[in-house]
Amino acid sequence: MIETPSLVDQYCHGVLRTELGLGTFEAQLGRGEGPPAAGTTFFDTQTGFAVRRWCPPLLGLEPHCDPARYLARRRELGVLEAGRRLLRGSGITTYLVDTGLPGDLSGPREMAAAGNAEAHEIIRLELLAEQVADTSGSVASFLANLAESVHAAAAHAVAFTSVAGVRDGLALAPEPPGPGEVRGAAGRWLAGRRAGGTLTDQVLLRHLLWMAVASGRPLQLHAGLAEPGLRVDRTDPALLTDFVRATAGLGTDLVLLHGYPYHRHTAHLAAVFPHVYADLGAALVRIGARAATVLAEILELAPFGKLLFSSGAHALAELHVVGARLFREALSRVLGGWVADGAWSLADAQRVAGLIAAGNARRVYGVG
Repeated sequence: MIETPSLVDQYCHGVLRTELGLGTFEAQLGRGEGPPAAGTTFFDTQTGFAVRRWCPPLLGLEPHCDPARYLARRRELGVLEAGRRLLRGSGITTYLVDTGLPGDLSGPREMAAAGNAEAHEIIRLELLAEQVADTSGSVASFLANLAESVHAAAAHAVAFTSVAGVRDGLALAPEPPGPGEVRGAAGRWLAGRRAGGTLTDQVLLRHLLWMAVASGRPLQLHAGLAEPGLRVDRTDPALLTDFVRATAGLGTDLVLLHGYPYHRHTAHLAAVFPHVYADLGAALVRIGARAATVLAEILELAPFGKLLFSSGAHALAELHVVGARLFREALSRVLGGWVADGAWSLADAQRVAGLIAAGNARRVYGVG
């Protein structure tokens, strides 16, 4: 058994503060553009089966119990107590929380208290710009306030994150936009948006990315399977190669999130570029019982000091549990198999496991 007593969840979200019925709970298990097909359920997925395997024992039930029974027990305990038991049962000791999603989600302090853990904030660049736009009356004030806000965020957050590429494709123009280009884009966006409108302008998104690079904080970029409605063929992390090359040597680490089904491309970038790291997050949660296979494929290419555990969890405390348990089981199976074959020593396997589980994240983000 390869042990990973401490886990740093280097990318996740808060959990819902409200009680959930069967339909609303199930909706969080799938990532489609609508409800499950008639006569089917999102519990009949790798994620759904993993929830039923790992979570019921933490609430006093047998593994694989019926979903209705599990949710009845969840309601019986109450959302706070159920969340506390699940988070504390995950084995995660540090959460890095992206606070940029809408909804009634817990923040880093609540995650820390519920999970008896440490928690830090990750700032989503798009939301930061949108909030600044809502309080700025002119292009000049918007750009000045945006620069000030990014600087202030860098002083307290452990990282920035962005979904700039997955919205319109990861083939970003690699160079930073010029001042005139930025002012023109800001003027057009501010004139055409309503309060609360989403930032989609590519020039402003590139401007944000380069401000984050200049801050020196790690920059997380989403790739691979993403939100419903997005073209997965445009989210191959290999499309980021020009941007990655342009940011080399500037002192800012890039962390490529998710990656699946292009996880080998993510691993390749991490192998080639010293400032690129590969996330092991949402992919393992989605593929459930196949987690060891995909993890082994990532380990084929990526240096072991460049891999970071995350759950990628959102809304359900169960997904933090599933992310952690699947990672631990997959890592133990893969590395333990190599030890059994004589390819690795047990000491080396244990050391690498500690790096991927927590040590690499502590080094990159300066936590713990």
